[in-house]
Amino acid sequence: MDQSARASAPAPSAALREAALLDGDGRHTDAVNVLARAARLGDVDAMTELGKRLVTGEHAPPMPRQGAGLLIDATNRGAVEAPALLAILAATGVECEQSWPQALALLGLAAERGSPSARGQLRALAPDGARGCAEDDGGAWRVLAASIDLRLWMSAPAETVLHDDPRIRAFAEFVPPPVCDWVIGRSRDRLGPALVYDPVARSNIRDRHRSNTAASFSLMETDLVMLLIQHRMWACCGVPLRNMETMAVLHYAPGEQITNHYDFVDPQTPNYADVIASEGQRIVTFLVYLNEGYEGGETEFPRLGVKHKGRRGEGLYFVNALPSREPDLRMLHAGRPPAGGEKWVISQFIRDRALLRVGAA
Repeated sequence: MDQSARASAPAPSAALREAALLDGDGRHTDAVNVLARAARLGDVDAMTELGKRLVTGEHAPPMPRQGAGLLIDATNRGAVEAPALLAILAATGVECEQSWPQALALLGLAAERGSPSARGQLRALAPDGARGCAEDDGGAWRVLAASIDLRLWMSAPAETVLHDDPRIRAFAEFVPPPVCDWVIGRSRDRLGPALVYDPVARSNIRDRHRSNTAASFSLMETDLVMLLIQHRMWACCGVPLRNMETMAVLHYAPGEQITNHYDFVDPQTPNYADVIASEGQRIVTFLVYLNEGYEGGETEFPRLGVKHKGRRGEGLYFVNALPSREPDLRMLHAGRPPAGGEKWVISQFIRDRALLRVGAA
């Protein structure tokens, strides 16, 4: 959340504060019990938080249907943030029928009720002439939500071929500047060491080849802005959202970098065939450059002779695997360090099999 949204956010309820303290002590089951008791007493903030946890199974049992039900109940009782979370489920088709118009309507409802996040998202997505929405005019937020052109996000912009085989494509006008600013604002306070996925441990670990920082967003931490970015990625590369890993936003301070590496699942991984069968191969990497004003910082493919410095709002994708799904060793690449200024970029890994369960249970 950006600073303006954070400043106007309502204070958490007593149950949320107690649950946060318990979480801090690692007592996640006790935190869930606190939220459940408060939800039964009609605390809509507790309903919202508990619903979010049950959908994802984070610090709670994975019970997505019950979590979605709590979010619906909280929305019907006037909760502020619950409609924005339901909007995520509507956009992705998790535990409900997928519908982008319904997702935007729910986001408009959350904005009307005063959600800083929902209002920020709508301003970022709205056409240029519609962003000056008066905060005290509730109906204007519904109008703003209805003004968003979904056709733009479901279609691919003009592409530039950087390399034909293996395929590297760039899209000069992939996202508008307000969307770039929104993603940076959401990411800045979430940065931590950039991690890599260890398929053996099935967890993210630190890697000495990466000195930059990163922010990641799980299903219930994402928002409609990020999901629309992923949908436009789908339109460009042809692989659907359900095959996409958690979105990451990378930050490079001067001198920070990711040295030469591959994005595919390494064939040297123990039980490689089982890992590929269960989790799929990373066949595509999609980058979105969020800012300019830094020196150096190119994306480089040394074996292909390609070095590219993206402009603000530009998208770029490259294919990591051969048609057989075997790793393409030509796709060695690096995020070179900026010599001055900071660099922000979205990094999205895309698999050859579905990772996100969609559809009503």
